[in-house]
Amino acid sequence: MSNSIFIIAHAPLAQALRDCALHVYPECAKSVIALDVLPHASPEDTLEQARAALAQSPDDGLVVLTDIFGATPANVAQKLVSGSHAKLIAGVNLPMLFRTVCYRHEPVDALVARALTGGTQGVMQVTITAPQNQTRPKNDQNHHDHHQ
Repeated sequence: MSNSIFIIAHAPLAQALRDCALHVYPECAKSVIALDVLPHASPEDTLEQARAALAQSPDDGLVVLTDIFGATPANVAQKLVSGSHAKLIAGVNLPMLFRTVCYRHEPVDALVARALTGGTQGVMQVTITAPQNQTRPKNDQNHHDHHQ
């Protein structure tokens, strides 16, 4: 069993995320589908494009990843998954996508849990050490960090 991952987002994010996934996991090319929603595309046309893109999907389950809840891509995605067993997650980021690709063979509900965990754990504040706390080479004569 393998699940398809369908990314629908504002252009050019969907294809860019897919390209990143294929850079790291080239073997997932058939399982990851992307649809970039152009600025002036109607929701009806976008839904038609999404259905056409998914018609090519060979896999069993479907997880749809979208960028912003309430925006056109997410609204189209909601219509796309309505009445199906597919799952929809808004707020896609690259750690979420990588986690989803890595575990795409798991049951859809488990895959959603892994995707959400990957997405949230991938967001963090990174602490940078202040210059005055960094060790300097012995030949560095400037000891006055507060003077610029």
